Amino acid sequence: MLSGVYRFPPMESVIYGRPFAEAVKEQVEQSGATAVFLLASGTLARETGLVGQVRDALGNRLAGVHARIGAHTPRTDVVDASNAARAAGADLLLTLGGGSVTDAAKMVAFCLGNGVTDPTQLDDYRARVSADGKIVRPDSKPPTVRTVTIPTTLSAGEYTASAGCTDTARNVKESFSHPLMMPKNVILDPRATLHTPEWLFLSTGIRAVDHAVEDICSPHCQPISEGASYHALKLLGRGLLGAKADPLDLAARLDCQLGAWMSMVGSQTGVPKGASHGIGHVLGGTAHVPHGYTSCVMLPHVMRFNHPVNAERQALVSAALGRPGDPAAEVVSGLIAALGLPQRLRDVDVKPEQLDRIAELSMHDRWIHTNPRKIDGPPIVRELLDAAW
Repeated sequence: MLSGVYRFPPMESVIYGRPFAEAVKEQVEQSGATAVFLLASGTLARETGLVGQVRDALGNRLAGVHARIGAHTPRTDVVDASNAARAAGADLLLTLGGGSVTDAAKMVAFCLGNGVTDPTQLDDYRARVSADGKIVRPDSKPPTVRTVTIPTTLSAGEYTASAGCTDTARNVKESFSHPLMMPKNVILDPRATLHTPEWLFLSTGIRAVDHAVEDICSPHCQPISEGASYHALKLLGRGLLGAKADPLDLAARLDCQLGAWMSMVGSQTGVPKGASHGIGHVLGGTAHVPHGYTSCVMLPHVMRFNHPVNAERQALVSAALGRPGDPAAEVVSGLIAALGLPQRLRDVDVKPEQLDRIAELSMHDRWIHTNPRKIDGPPIVRELLDAAW
């Protein structure tokens, strides 16, 4: 008999379809915050008027703007932002940008709560995953400042309580977590995504597809997350193709945003992911592959590898994407191709000499050990990498 526990996340609201400046003003006023610290994408801050809209909406409640967060959320950038937020007396964090900025705000909240003022202090708090999958998360204090997030991509990290942060000294992306790192409010406005480069919007959409696929295909999928992930794939399948056909189609972009949200219901309640996510983390932190591209190049190959053990679950993926009866890996691969996104590791500048290290480091990612089909060592990961080469 099916049994399990669904846990509601410590998130108050997702506001969708309204102008973001109007919605953020409302949320800030309701929170009573008087010193909002904004973390923004550098490109958005330099090249668009979106930060100006936030300034106009918040007035003297805006205590500072930080727009210097690098790709994959480097430790040094995070701690610099934390120190600036502390100096500004921040009582609420706000983000405007993609996944790296979203993760940075979670890390800033963590640093503020735990007195982190130097990057090396984060060694005391990073999760440690041994090659056999055992996870050790050191104790930490809760963040004292919460976050409101305005995402401009579809990678959907705003719906989780963990963050990836890259130690650039060792060239490794590490995981940090606390329930209250999850944003308090998320504001989905498709107009805020219009400045996002097409490749970034679409590829992070495939990242959201990856969330939904690996959730549905997990042996630990839950009833509520299966329903949400199935509908996420329906929304993402049509929304991504619609945004590709007409970049100004706000309805298609909102479909994508809603799909990305729904793709994370499983992650919020603890449904484990698989090898596409596990290898993807290492491709990002070690080989510097953009977040969305990791799913474009790995997900179909992981699905083919897993098919012998979860063919019935993969059939749900094909049906949700409008091609019932077709092999799910080919359906997903076809969607990636239709969006004009890369499908091979060589196309995203991964070098052959990096593959063994990527395979070895992947064994230290927790999602490798929850893949539906057992992966018992680096040679299996290397086979997947070779298939994707």
